[in-house]
Amino acid sequence: MGTNATTQAANAHLTTPARLTGAEIVWATLVGEGVTTVFGYPGGAILPVYDALRKFPIHHVLVRHEQGAAHMADGYARASGKVGVAIATSGPGATNLVTGIATAMLDSIPIVCITGNVSSKVLGTDAFQEVDITGITLPVTKHNFLISRTEDVAPALRHAFQIARSGRPGPVLVDITKDAQQATALFDFAAAKPRPYRPHPMLHVEDSGLAQAAELIRNAKRPVILAGHGIIESSAMEQVRTLAERAQIPVALTLLGLGAFPASHPLNLGMMGMHGEAWVNHAIQEADLLIACGMRFDDRVTGSLATYATKAKKIHIEVDPAEINKNIKVDVALVGDLREVLEQLLPRIPGRDGSAWLKTIDGIKGAAAVRDIKNLPDSGHLYAAHVMHDLWRITGGNAIVVTDVGQHQMWEAQYYHHEHPRTLITSGGLGTMGFALPAAIGAKFACPDKEVWVIAGDGGFQMTSAELATIVQEKIKINIAVINNGYLGMVRQWQEFFYERNYEATPMVSPDFVKLAGAHGIQGLTVRTRAEVAEAVNEARSAPGAFLINFKVEKEDSVYPMVSAGSALHEMIRRPGNDPLVESPDDK
Repeated sequence: MGTNATTQAANAHLTTPARLTGAEIVWATLVGEGVTTVFGYPGGAILPVYDALRKFPIHHVLVRHEQGAAHMADGYARASGKVGVAIATSGPGATNLVTGIATAMLDSIPIVCITGNVSSKVLGTDAFQEVDITGITLPVTKHNFLISRTEDVAPALRHAFQIARSGRPGPVLVDITKDAQQATALFDFAAAKPRPYRPHPMLHVEDSGLAQAAELIRNAKRPVILAGHGIIESSAMEQVRTLAERAQIPVALTLLGLGAFPASHPLNLGMMGMHGEAWVNHAIQEADLLIACGMRFDDRVTGSLATYATKAKKIHIEVDPAEINKNIKVDVALVGDLREVLEQLLPRIPGRDGSAWLKTIDGIKGAAAVRDIKNLPDSGHLYAAHVMHDLWRITGGNAIVVTDVGQHQMWEAQYYHHEHPRTLITSGGLGTMGFALPAAIGAKFACPDKEVWVIAGDGGFQMTSAELATIVQEKIKINIAVINNGYLGMVRQWQEFFYERNYEATPMVSPDFVKLAGAHGIQGLTVRTRAEVAEAVNEARSAPGAFLINFKVEKEDSVYPMVSAGSALHEMIRRPGNDPLVESPDDK
């Protein structure tokens, strides 16, 4: 059947009830939900679904490991704002999804994972490749389903999509037994529509709460907006910017909030937290009001809770009631969708003069803004900071950057300035090494016309480097920057600071990454000096296919500043005065 005929047949299923197998119902439902791409790996318990795929206009991306499928679905969702879909078989296929599901759960990413399971008649008998995947994933999903009847397939899948994208987004798993895939039932897409989403009863903002919040904002002398990932998920960028500009309130961002507020905006302070800018953390500690927008006061943001922003009143605008007062007790809680809450709050906020507070922050900032200079000093060694800064400069800040987890992740956040939402894709809550390469594949499918860069350490890259073959098979253009320092860098940094430089199990031998890329048919270069960076980046960008650059950076470099575990937010380990990246002696 040709592509047009396949599409017409699939669309016909959506308007005219028909008797289909459970496997066909899976694809027909996905078509109805607007899915065009899925990421997966076949196996015995999901084979009926794969056999039916040829009848439907959905592109399947064959991954090299099921964890990669979950990360690809995640990257697709983060880049597009849509629900990503991953598919796997039973047993090890399903369990290999778990890390990716947990990654999506902690970062509130909407994905639906579909797994096959053994026939219902042998459930619970320890049949070949049987595992209780719904039990395993219960703590790391918003919801999950075990489907053993064909007539339940479409309602469960449609409900799964609703759950994944409503309220605080997150992952949903649908486990379908093999006999439910093989049997037939009447498929009626419209009839399978779930009941309308009903927000949590607490998702109602009282006028009294809005009035209290407005009064706190009007009376504040040293307010700071804390901008989190929820701004992007709620598409509340315009409302947050209006609040900041109207009331002249500076904005500090979480790692996942980067891009929610333009980096070049004069009210943008930069990233807060463990590896945030020193002046940002000091401003938070000196503030008399914090307005938390779509963020959850994670420990990497607050440092010691006992000493966090003790001078400040706190307003928390959050869609998930469970996050209110969980870590930080707040004075006003506005529970609801961030954009909707701000649209109710903004008419109550008059213009105000924040110049005195902004001048105070500039004084705190002083000469410490080494990252703001146009050209980082070149000491003859190649530093990751050079790579991030030059990559930002050459791409104009317009690329989608997908990072792995570790030092390079923090350097990217510090030196690559994100102007737009959904241009930084990174694992925040779970901190999943191996995330970057597969997530970038998902992002490229979501945004095929966008420039996509992977930034990964030599450790994390090796965890999922098999997905290079997926890039080649799919003929997609992705550029890869491996920040190769020969260590598990962030762990080594902790060993340097807190374990007397006992570098146990962190030195790492790696393959020749350029040859590894070449073995997959991908071009590559090794870069050892600052002078080579721009030429290599430009060559990667102009290459017709995927390209890998192996950046051999300084081995024992560290990310500064750093708030050590249990310390107050303002108690930072600062960059040494003799550090070759220091432009000014005042930055110490």
